[in-house]
Amino acid sequence: MPRAPITNALTIDVEDYFQVSALAPYIARSEWDSRECRIERNVGHILTMLDECRTKATFFTLGWIAERYPQLVRRIADAGHEVASHGYGHQRASDLDENAFFADIDAAKKLLEDLSGQQVKGYRAPSFSIGEKNQWAFDSLERAGYLYSSSIYPIRHDHYGMPDAPRFAHKVRGGLLEVPPTTVCFFGRNWPASGGGYFRLMPYAVSRWLLNRVNGGEGQPAIFFFHPWEIDYEQPRIPGINLKTRFRHYLNLRRTEGRIRRLLEDFHWGRMDAIFLSRPDGEGG
Repeated sequence: MPRAPITNALTIDVEDYFQVSALAPYIARSEWDSRECRIERNVGHILTMLDECRTKATFFTLGWIAERYPQLVRRIADAGHEVASHGYGHQRASDLDENAFFADIDAAKKLLEDLSGQQVKGYRAPSFSIGEKNQWAFDSLERAGYLYSSSIYPIRHDHYGMPDAPRFAHKVRGGLLEVPPTTVCFFGRNWPASGGGYFRLMPYAVSRWLLNRVNGGEGQPAIFFFHPWEIDYEQPRIPGINLKTRFRHYLNLRRTEGRIRRLLEDFHWGRMDAIFLSRPDGEGG
């Protein structure tokens, strides 16, 4: 009898284009409220797309966004998706001390729970900013009541990454699970296979092959992520940014939605909590 398809985790980091870490040198935090915010339009479009494809997902949502657009959080929850935390102010965990980090994740969790009416179980650090030097962040997450994190990317990258970390879900504290974005291992090195800029850079066939390798070859669920601004080609362009940042941020924005729709058709998808917290041991193989 053929084995049932693996259900993968579809995740959306709910932040707007002007909050991206790579654009921080060009957009002051004090300017955020004066920028055109396109998050309602883009998340609404994503919700419609997921409904059409009968897919549930996890929305890692910024407290800053939730505070200004509470109806958006309620709409996500009412549609049957998981509301999870992306922290409050999109500050990297590696840039905060323990007290400031706890205040950020605790405030975001309480706000999202009040608005959604559901327990917020998961957290994703902005820019996957938990690594070797700030493992104390897991103690703070456990203390705040989170059940899982998706904050360590086991790759080498100029802005983040912990290449020697486990590739699949694993316990990092007694009651806390770390569920890293998906990678594949070639030639002794981990390579990204889970979305973001890599998904826009690589041909779709490569992404599909990588995810099939994880599902079929390793028997593991994949974790895929994208941002609402990645389906928004008409977002305002930020002047003066360097070539590297411009390439990373604007590459293939016109193609992203079409690729995501193909992804939804080619694989089975679900919420992070339903996939990982329902396992007897909570961990991957």
